[in-house]
Amino acid sequence: MQADRRRINAPPGGTAPPVFASPKNTTLKRPTRTRKPDEHRKLFLRTGVVPSASGSAYYEIPPQTPQQQGLLVPASSSLKITCSVHGPRPLPRNAAFSPNLLLTTHVKFAPFATRSRRGYVRDAGERDLGMHLDTALRGVIIGERWPKSGCEVVITVLEGEEDGWWGDAGGKDGGGGWGMMSVLAGCITVASAALVDAGIDCVDMVSGGVAALVCDGQDDGKTDRGARMVLDPSPAEHREIRAACVVGYLQSRDEVTEMWMKGDVGTQVEALLDEAVRAASLTRSVLAEALREAVELKMGAGLDDANGGLKEDKGKKKDVVMSG
Repeated sequence: MQADRRRINAPPGGTAPPVFASPKNTTLKRPTRTRKPDEHRKLFLRTGVVPSASGSAYYEIPPQTPQQQGLLVPASSSLKITCSVHGPRPLPRNAAFSPNLLLTTHVKFAPFATRSRRGYVRDAGERDLGMHLDTALRGVIIGERWPKSGCEVVITVLEGEEDGWWGDAGGKDGGGGWGMMSVLAGCITVASAALVDAGIDCVDMVSGGVAALVCDGQDDGKTDRGARMVLDPSPAEHREIRAACVVGYLQSRDEVTEMWMKGDVGTQVEALLDEAVRAASLTRSVLAEALREAVELKMGAGLDDANGGLKEDKGKKKDVVMSG
């Protein structure tokens, strides 16, 4: 009998579907916060990762809790964000005259960024992140220096912060959208680095910071030890997050370009905002160091090209990591 080439034929023998069994004698342990309440997680920042773009940057916060033995998934998620800036470039001839730079922000999660698979079309949450990012960057860019021009900031979230611990509620996250706060803070920081890498004039470097009012209970989850404020919260490390605040902060001008507060904060609004500003100040130290080394690298490469040769010590980019 001749095989049918128009379709994939079934195997001649029988097949059995794979069966995935959970490991035995494995106890799921919730990750705990080992950092101090005013301590930020270590983060990694680097510019110039997309050569075809005018400016680009990469931002990462590694997971703080090691993977448990016998499990294939880490206890807590990490945060990985890439940003590319295209422009400034002239607007089409049929476009209306604009005396300022037209900024467009686009935030999209990769389909594999979260445990629940994302779609290829932006949802409401991703559009909200784009609007918040647009507000944070509009107060930074000097738009009047680029009339009738446009600039596009494209951010791809390769791995997003989860809303809670995956071991709760039968493997589902806690919900509430708390992970979006850390994602927005990372988007603001990485977009600022990419704008500077693209050579776009800005009044200052804007950095993102997030603080939260958390309430940690005992192992049974019924005892309340009292609420406290922490910097850079990881939703998987806390049983309950009552409120959170993320800001886009200009340290040299002492201005806030964007603020997003969520939850029941009560009478501690100003205190929570001050803690978010403090977290943004810590992030700025890594941002400034990464941009300084990028500028030194470009200037050193330019001088070497003018002299007709490259030195061995030049042209090697260093990784900038926040120390704990």
